[in-house]
Amino acid sequence: MTLLLAQTTDSSGEAAGAIGGTIMMVIWLGVFVLVIAGMWKMFEKAGQPGWGAIIPIYNYYLLLKVAKRPGWWLVLFLIPVVNIVIAIIVMVDIAKAFGKGVGYALGLIFLGFIFMPMLGFGSAQYVGIQRPAA
Repeated sequence: MTLLLAQTTDSSGEAAGAIGGTIMMVIWLGVFVLVIAGMWKMFEKAGQPGWGAIIPIYNYYLLLKVAKRPGWWLVLFLIPVVNIVIAIIVMVDIAKAFGKGVGYALGLIFLGFIFMPMLGFGSAQYVGIQRPAA
């Protein structure tokens, strides 16, 4: 005697998952575009090419130029754990370069997807950083 098991499929759960995934993807894409646009405007305010925001490694190089840090620091972004420290230093310097304080630097570090567009589209002006001559 053979038992036949009826397999039921609840497609409503699959549809809800697909809709939820699509909504999350659209939100993520919107945030991504907003951050890139904010970075583009920030680079232009600092006298750098805005299109550099869409080039993956070059945008880190431009961040270093805006922060008045040496270009060879780009190599430090490739070293695990060191890259976190370097990123924090660069974000603090970028906040200073736009006349912002430590609170804004913390915003760039922890909520960069919000603070980077605020920097680019806001009223902040690039004032630069004066580094002592070596």
